[in-house]
Amino acid sequence: MEKIVITGMGAVSPIGQGVQETWQNALNGVSGVGPITLFDTETWQHEWNVRIACEVKNFDPTRYMDAKEARRRDRFEQLGIAAAKEALESSGLQVGPGNAGRIGVAVSSAIGGLTSLQDAVFTLKDEGARKVSPFLIPMLMPNGASGMIGIEFGLQGPSISVASACASGADGIGTAMMMLRSGVADVVLAGAAEATVCATGVGAFDRIGAMSRRNDDYSMTPQPFDKNRDGLVMGEGAAVLVLETESYARARGANILAEMAGYAATADAFHVTAPAENGAGGARAIQLALQSAGVNPDEVGYINAHGTATPLNDAAETKAIKTAFGELAYKIPVSSTKSMTGHMMGATGALEAVFCVQAVREGILPPTIHYETPDPNCDLDYVPNKAREHKVNVAISNAFGFGGHNAVLVVRKYS
Repeated sequence: MEKIVITGMGAVSPIGQGVQETWQNALNGVSGVGPITLFDTETWQHEWNVRIACEVKNFDPTRYMDAKEARRRDRFEQLGIAAAKEALESSGLQVGPGNAGRIGVAVSSAIGGLTSLQDAVFTLKDEGARKVSPFLIPMLMPNGASGMIGIEFGLQGPSISVASACASGADGIGTAMMMLRSGVADVVLAGAAEATVCATGVGAFDRIGAMSRRNDDYSMTPQPFDKNRDGLVMGEGAAVLVLETESYARARGANILAEMAGYAATADAFHVTAPAENGAGGARAIQLALQSAGVNPDEVGYINAHGTATPLNDAAETKAIKTAFGELAYKIPVSSTKSMTGHMMGATGALEAVFCVQAVREGILPPTIHYETPDPNCDLDYVPNKAREHKVNVAISNAFGFGGHNAVLVVRKYS
């Protein structure tokens, strides 16, 4: 089977704009948490429980696209285009009439343009239907980022978007791998974009009971795997990877960053929001992903965990890792970069795949910050608080989502 390789990456996150800034801030343990600025939480002050989020700071979409087009695109689409632009430029791929039809897009979103939809409902109620934007549907549809990226860069191959909750980004990358192996494309831009930090998004996730409410002292939240964890902090952003067949990449003289070696997806079939407590679905996804990559469990040198900092998720994921690896689980470093970026919903798996590539390339692991008090139910090596030098030939990224979705990616050093 032909290898699928990574030749370019782009990222826009709460801790940096661009892969290098995001990566360096992750290694330095920089937290992206702060008071919400994207909407006025004071409007809801009598019933609002959450006033913090991990926002992308000082994002100017006109750096990446025409100002007129930016006004016609939801924030998640703007973030996706920004990440795709960096990924394409870093790959050195030139798009033209000769190859445009063989370059696909698989940039996912769990929710799509929630802010645009919310604002349109307010407009409809207050001002009437004639004031609703004619661009609303393209702004809210979850495939909007994928479609807009194709339009922006003239990519005419297959264009899709996977919606599998917080596994969307990883599933988008996995779907891109299958597209390449099926022969329908030579190159696919894969990843995800999300921007749900709005009144509706924050309020809805808080109603589920999933959010941290440490509004006044947020210096130690979120706390993945810590005994005192109290929930996730919502994030936003985008990450895109350029995936190619090895033969196409070598023929054009591309700089190959790493191999996207394996992927698998399973379902818990258990509960619409809670993970199966025994972690069986996640464990099976890990095992199947390793099998698809031809990787033995003892070859894995790093796990980027889903690690949301919710009580149920972290305990279930720990069980999944121990079921999949047995006693080896205690020897494999595991970290949750959500401790810094927050939970970027559908985009989170894509950014964490970027972190796995960087860990394999540079031999250094990002930490789980805010880790203070061990939890007996979470007893693995979570790379607490400081980055760690550690040789990694194989890294895996876990992404689990509402609905019981489990997706696992395997990244291997290229040779």
